Amino acid sequence: MRADETVRRPSVLERGSREMKLTLPIGALGPMVTRFIPAGNWPSLVSESPVDRIRRAVAGLEGFIDGYELYYPYGVDEENVAEIQAILGHHDIYNLANALHPDPRFKTGGLTSPDKSTRAEAMRRTLACADLAGSIGANMIMWPGNEGYNYPFQVNYQQSWHLLLDALGEAAQRCKTHGIRMFLEAKSSEPALKVLLRNIGVSLSVAKTLRQQGLDNVSVNLDWQNVIMTGESIAESAALLEAEGMLGHQHASSGWGYLDDKTMVGSLRFMETLELAVQMRESSYAESGGRLGIDIYPYTEEGVSAVQRSVEQWRAIERIAARVDLAALAEARQAHDAVRAYEVIYRALEG
Repeated sequence: MRADETVRRPSVLERGSREMKLTLPIGALGPMVTRFIPAGNWPSLVSESPVDRIRRAVAGLEGFIDGYELYYPYGVDEENVAEIQAILGHHDIYNLANALHPDPRFKTGGLTSPDKSTRAEAMRRTLACADLAGSIGANMIMWPGNEGYNYPFQVNYQQSWHLLLDALGEAAQRCKTHGIRMFLEAKSSEPALKVLLRNIGVSLSVAKTLRQQGLDNVSVNLDWQNVIMTGESIAESAALLEAEGMLGHQHASSGWGYLDDKTMVGSLRFMETLELAVQMRESSYAESGGRLGIDIYPYTEEGVSAVQRSVEQWRAIERIAARVDLAALAEARQAHDAVRAYEVIYRALEG
């Protein structure tokens, strides 16, 4: 589908009750910068302002996307938030992501920096993000991708973890004061080669630690490609998080598994994605307001078209999942019978 095609899409009210609302982290429409092409594969977009990017997204994705996820302070800040909200119209800002990693001051850590002034500035910006999110009723994503290390012997692990937990707790408390949720997002590597908050197990442990401090507004953002990078199962991770009441949000994409590819949803890892969709059929996630963020990084594809295609492919996967005989699948699972389970799945695939 071309980005300039105008297609009638079902409104939120016309959708099936089990279909999740969709959000878009706005980075999917950027210039697609890489370490080999610093100006990006779409250099014409380098000079595009955050406001103009939002305007382009809304124009091209009407009917596809319900809300948006923006980065503080690089995509949205106190000065432009009112203008962005006006452009969004009936779409909401669902999440603000705290973005410290693009600032070279925090290249070896901001919230975990041993330098007090650096750490104070990182904390100031983190709390400002929480304040802005609270003022507009958005949630806050904490992805501390620059908090970690690149080499053995580089950091004091106990000190780094102590500082990170303190900072996350302070941010969560500020979010709680505003009545909003804070989602922890894990990733194994990049920009720090060894990120402290590196996988679902660590995220779950950190979230539990914060909840024990009375911060019951903390849960986890399940980023599919970040899970794929660590060799974990998407559906299993969702099930484990939901069992603990920690599945707060999800970021959808796919990838080969070596890097943070974030290819179009359903383009790779099809069976794992379908299993997640079936898992969501058995879940209360959508009914309780849970959303799916189309968090892709289309290196060489036109952004709006790639997002549209991701939405279409996810909806197709949802339709397949809706045809799965859950009772028959449950019987196969009860016996750990993979052959029988795939009979059930392929029957749904055949329609």
